[in-house]
Amino acid sequence: MRLLTWNIQCGKGCDGVTDLARIVATAKQVSDADVFCFQEVSSNFSRHDGGGDQSAQLAALLPGYMPVFRPAIETVDQAGRLHQFGNMTLSRLPVVQITNHLLPWPEAGAVRSMRRHALDVTVQASFGTLRVVNTHLEYYSAAQREAQITRLLDLQQDASTSPKAPTAPPDEPYESQTVAASSLMCGDFNFDVTDPQHALIHRSSRPGLNYRDAWTAGRPDCQRSPTCGLYDHVQWTNGPDCRDFIFVTEDLIGRINHIDVNGETSASDHQPVFIELAD
Repeated sequence: MRLLTWNIQCGKGCDGVTDLARIVATAKQVSDADVFCFQEVSSNFSRHDGGGDQSAQLAALLPGYMPVFRPAIETVDQAGRLHQFGNMTLSRLPVVQITNHLLPWPEAGAVRSMRRHALDVTVQASFGTLRVVNTHLEYYSAAQREAQITRLLDLQQDASTSPKAPTAPPDEPYESQTVAASSLMCGDFNFDVTDPQHALIHRSSRPGLNYRDAWTAGRPDCQRSPTCGLYDHVQWTNGPDCRDFIFVTEDLIGRINHIDVNGETSASDHQPVFIELAD
């Protein structure tokens, strides 16, 4: 199973050009992924998307993949138009269930911040059902980010201590639901690997299956590659660092064949991160 995660910055490259076709072409060149997880997908926020629906555009550019877009932000203007911003997961593996978790937003009016979420898509991999959690945590507020991390860990604890397999076809809501214990969580976490908030996830010791940093587990002797600040020197004034991660539950560590960062593309201000899990 191959997965690629990328904060695509609404398709805006470091050259200032917004080009979703370039994003998809680059992503496919980096990895023939079974699952693509994109963050910062916009619809009708004209400053970011020119007034278009980027989720529809990405779906059209990736035929053969089931597109799942869920917003963290949905606002309606005076003309009744819907404006959305969030994460998108596209899978050519069978999709079993979709859940969208809005994450905590404490003191929303006290600091510059925006609503965040985790798009939780359960897919049928060759080795079993897998929850792919695609998220993007708060940039400006460490306190909000910590509350969001706690919620993500709560969700994993609930899932792995009380998994559920469907017992009926999808036309019966009580019995058709799935809760997979195994999970891969990826996205833009907005902390560096040296930040204590990284350790909150990587060193968690809760009941059930805990998350572990796939790079640390899969490439313990290799220096980590930066995932942002390589080409955009305006926003990332402190230089390159690592804010994009893939975490896997403990039962998946032995399946990590490869994990890497593509440091060559400047199609976004972040770099794509990709992983291969053995069947």
